[in-house]
Amino acid sequence: MAVTERIEELRSEALRAVAAADSTADLEKVRVHYLGRSAEITGIKKSIGSLSPQSRKEVGRAANLASREIEDALGKKTRELAAGEREARLREEGVDITLPGLPFQRGHLHPSQRVIDEVVDFFVGLGYKVAEGPEVETDYYNFTALNIPPGHPARGEHDTFILDEGLVLRTQTSPVQIRTMLAQEPPVYIVSPGRVYRRDYDPTHTPMFHQIEGLAVDRGLTLGHLKGTLAAMSRHVFGESVRVRLRPGYFQFTEPSVEMDTSCFVCGGRDPNCKVCKGAGWLEMLGAGMVDPAVLEEVGYDPEQYTGFAFGMGPDRMAMVKYGVPDLRLFFEGDLRFLRQF
Repeated sequence: MAVTERIEELRSEALRAVAAADSTADLEKVRVHYLGRSAEITGIKKSIGSLSPQSRKEVGRAANLASREIEDALGKKTRELAAGEREARLREEGVDITLPGLPFQRGHLHPSQRVIDEVVDFFVGLGYKVAEGPEVETDYYNFTALNIPPGHPARGEHDTFILDEGLVLRTQTSPVQIRTMLAQEPPVYIVSPGRVYRRDYDPTHTPMFHQIEGLAVDRGLTLGHLKGTLAAMSRHVFGESVRVRLRPGYFQFTEPSVEMDTSCFVCGGRDPNCKVCKGAGWLEMLGAGMVDPAVLEEVGYDPEQYTGFAFGMGPDRMAMVKYGVPDLRLFFEGDLRFLRQF
C-alpha cells in the first residue's frame, strides 16, 4: 500500500474516532493515538527524509493536510464537549441560595494595638511626628549614645539579646531618639512606637514586648511641660477623671528622672479591695525625665540653648491595667478565645 493511501486511512479513522468520542478524556486518547509522538502519522513525517524527492513532496503534503484536519476536528469537538461538561458540572454543583450562609468571623484589634493607636493619635494631634528605627541595633545607638557606659548592668547578657559583635536586639525604642536628633536640628517632637526585646519571661514580662517613647527638644522646655503633656495623654487614654503624680526616679539618659503614676481609673482610689490598684489608689505607668545634657552634647545639640524631655511607656502593661488582664503572656499566645473578648 502506498504511503499516501495509508495516511488517508489514518485520517479517516481519526475523524471517525473524534466523532464517536463522548468526553474530553476520550478526545485526548484520540489525539495521543493519532498525533502523539508515537503515532503512525508522526512516524511517517519523521521518515520523509529517506524518501525520493518526488515521494517526499507528496507524502509530506498528505501528512500535513491529514494532521491539520485531525487537529481542527479535535479542537471543534473539544469545545463542544467541554461546554456540555461544564454545564453538567454546574448543574451538579449548583448552590442553593436559600441555605443560610456560614457565619463570618470578624477580626478584632489586639488590646496592645488599641492602646498604641490611642497614644500615637494623641501625640500626632499635638503635632508630634511618628519615628521608627531598626530592631537590630548597634551598641552605640542602644547604649553608648544614651549615656549607658561599658560595664553598666543593662548591657549584660542577662538583660540583652546580643547578636554579632556590636549588634543587639534593641532593648528600648530610645535609639530612635538618637537617630532622629543626629539627622535633624531642633526643635524635635517625635513619638516612636515599636517592638523591643529583653531576656524576661514571667506573668508581667515577655522576651518581646512593645514600647512607646517620646521626645521633645526645644528652647525653654521644663519639667512642667512634661507633666502637663503626660497628664493630658493619660486623660485621653484612661478617662477625663484620671490624675497623675510624679515620683523621683533614675534613668541614665534623663536628669532629673521621674516615675509617673495615674490614679486608679476603676475605683478612683476609694476601694481598698480594688483588684486593679490593690487598694493603693495609684497605678505605676511610665518613666520620664528631662533629657540629660550629656545626651544632647552627644548628638551635637547645645544644652545651653536647648532643653528636652523624654518619656517611655509600655502599651502592653497599659493594656493589662486598662482591661484587667492578669498575665502579660496572654497578649502573645495567639489564643482567639482571649482576643475575641476585645
